[in-house]
Amino acid sequence: MQWRRLLVEFLGMVLGTALAGAGLNLFLVSNRLAAGGVSGLGVILFHMVDIPVGLTIIVFNVPLFLLALRMLGWRFALQSLVGAALFSLMAEVFSVLPPVTGDLLLSAIYGGAMLGVGMGIVFRSGGTTGGTALAARLLSRTFGISVGEGLIGSDILIIGAAGALFGAELALYATLALLVSGWLLDVVQEGPRFSKTAVIITRRGEVMTRTILEDLDRGVTRLQVTGGYTGESRDALLCVCHRNEIIRLKSLVAQADSDAFVIVGNASEVLGEGFKRE
Repeated sequence: MQWRRLLVEFLGMVLGTALAGAGLNLFLVSNRLAAGGVSGLGVILFHMVDIPVGLTIIVFNVPLFLLALRMLGWRFALQSLVGAALFSLMAEVFSVLPPVTGDLLLSAIYGGAMLGVGMGIVFRSGGTTGGTALAARLLSRTFGISVGEGLIGSDILIIGAAGALFGAELALYATLALLVSGWLLDVVQEGPRFSKTAVIITRRGEVMTRTILEDLDRGVTRLQVTGGYTGESRDALLCVCHRNEIIRLKSLVAQADSDAFVIVGNASEVLGEGFKRE
């Protein structure tokens, strides 16, 4: 039901922002680690002029929300506002927690991890916390730069400002926290199980298809292709399997056709029979 799906998404956003807010206060704020994003800007302002981090998050997002409402539609703008409000609230709720450690390396790793996992849960729940990601999207719509370029640019500016104010060493640790959070955000959002995609070009397509179907129990898509240099017609087989199956697949290909041309790549997400459904 629609209301049940919305409730699950909202609870996911609450959980994600709570985890991010806790990580922010337990590890990053007290150690002056401004790990990019609007939360990083909040860390800088907190130590420079004593403005609460949560207040910075919500104030920064209000004008972005108004622009998003006009340029991106009410649905996306509302999701951004709800996420930003929750993140701001959680940042203040958990501000009463004492810091866990003063070790900068541990703070960068664990703070970045909690921030990344929390944001990943929010994004996987269909939400967003606004901030520099929303700003980058608006810049992309207005000036034509990519969202990735906008995010990288804003993170560099914030970490650069932190380095100028707090010192180069703290900026380096903040960069580490940013890398950890970004990696874990992708893992949570896309899933930790990376699959392998194999494209096999062979003269023995029928035999190889039967071998993969029977011995590996994986589906195969069979296409007819023509070599650009030789002009010969061959079969191109597309097969997706788990990482622990790729060695077996290559062995089966070598047995069926030692002259086959094989391309193996990573697939960050696979949906359908034999893999996850959603």
